[in-house]
Amino acid sequence: MPHLSRRGALRLAAGVTLGSALPLAGCGRDDGTAAAAGSAKPVDSSPATGRVSVWAAQGDADVLAKVIKPFEKANPDVDVTFTLIPNAEYYTKLQAAIAAGKGPDVAQFFPESQAQFLDAQTLKPVPDGLVDSGGFFKSLWDAGVVDDVAYTVPWYAYTYALVYRADLAKKAGVTAPATWDDMTPFLKALQRAGAGHGLGADIGWDVFNGQDVAMYAWQAGGSFLSSAGKWTLDTPETVAALKYNASFFTAGTADTGGPTFLDAQPYFVSGRTASMITGPWVIGQLDAAAKKTGWTASHVATAPLPAGSSGSVSFSAGGSWGVLADSGNADASWKFVRHLAQPATQVAQYKAYGSLPAVISAWDDSAIKGQPLLDAFFTQLKNTRTFPQVATWQQVATRMGKEMEAVAKGRQSAEKAAGNIQAYAESVGTGSK
Repeated sequence: MPHLSRRGALRLAAGVTLGSALPLAGCGRDDGTAAAAGSAKPVDSSPATGRVSVWAAQGDADVLAKVIKPFEKANPDVDVTFTLIPNAEYYTKLQAAIAAGKGPDVAQFFPESQAQFLDAQTLKPVPDGLVDSGGFFKSLWDAGVVDDVAYTVPWYAYTYALVYRADLAKKAGVTAPATWDDMTPFLKALQRAGAGHGLGADIGWDVFNGQDVAMYAWQAGGSFLSSAGKWTLDTPETVAALKYNASFFTAGTADTGGPTFLDAQPYFVSGRTASMITGPWVIGQLDAAAKKTGWTASHVATAPLPAGSSGSVSFSAGGSWGVLADSGNADASWKFVRHLAQPATQVAQYKAYGSLPAVISAWDDSAIKGQPLLDAFFTQLKNTRTFPQVATWQQVATRMGKEMEAVAKGRQSAEKAAGNIQAYAESVGTGSK
C-alpha cells in the first residue's frame, strides 16, 4: 500500500524546503489514543557497532547521510547504509522484502498509513526507556502503538492548518475564522477584497479529500471506529462533515472546477483563491510561486483550523522508524533510531530539509521558533488525532473522496453519501487479523 505521498512529492519537486525558504522575521483498532508500553530489553549507552541497513522513501530521508554524521562520529565502528526508494513504490517494495526475509534492519514508516506493519511478526517492540514517549506529539506516538506495545518511533511531523492571504484579510477588515460558522463570512469577505474565490479547495476527490472528511467529522465529535473495531461512518457527525465541506462550494466560496492540488499555489499567489487548508510545506513554496523573495512574509498568515462543535481537530502525519523483527543487529539499529529521535537531530533534519520535528521540545529551537508562520501548525499538532489504524483506511478514505464530490456537486445528499461510505467500508472490512 503506497504512502500518501502527493504532498511530499510536490514539496520535493518544488525544489524548496521550509528550512531554506522561510527567511521571515523571526487493523480493527479504535481510532482513539492508546497508552504506550515497550516490551523489549533496554538499550544501553555503549557505542553501536556492526552494520545497520536502512530503507527509506525518497524525500525527507534524502539528507540523512548528512544528518547522522554526529552519530557516525560517536560510533566509529558502525556502518550505516541507506537504500532510498521512490515514494510511490516504497511500501510495495518493503512488503515484498519483508515477505522474502530480505528486509533491512531499520525501515521508515508513515504514521498515517503504517497499520499493516504493527505486529511482532514484522517489527520489534520499542525497547523500554529508548525514548521518552511523552516528548512526542501524542497522536504521532499513539499511531505506532497496538495493545499497549509501541512498534515505531516518530521522526517528523505535519498536519493541516489554515493558510490565508493576510493582505486581503486586512483589506476586508476580518480576522481568521475561529469556528465553522465564521468560515463562510470570512471567505466571502476575502472575495469582496478582490479574491476570485475565498478557498482553494482540493478537488482531487480522492484519499486526500477523505482525510478532510475525517478532520471535519472529528471536529463535529465523530469517530470512525467503535471500541469493538467496527466501522461507524454512517453517523450524524459524518453527515455534518460532508455538509460542511459542501458548504464551501454551495456558498460560492470554492469552485468544483479548481484548483487542482498542483495549481493551489499559483492560484493563491495570483489571488484567484485566498486561502488553503493545507500542510506546512506550502509556506516554503510561495515565494517561488510568486517569483519574489519576501512575498510570503508580507502576504500570508496562518491559523489553526476553525472549530466545530468538538473543537479544532486536525490529523497527524509524518514519518516514523521501526526495527524489523528479523534484524541481524537490533542493538545498533535501536541506537540509530534513538539518535534520530533526539531533539538536536530533529532540528538538524529541519535545517537540512524542512522536516518539522515530532519531538515537541525541538520546536523551541530558534531555527523553528523564529518562523511565525509555523506557529499555527505547532498549535494544531497539539490537537490532532490519528487516522483509523487499520489496513483498509486508505481504501475507505478514497471512497469518501468520491462520495464527497457527489455531495459538493449536488448530485446526492450527505446522508446518502454517508450510507454509501459505510456500506463500502463494511464490504472491505478493516483488515484485522
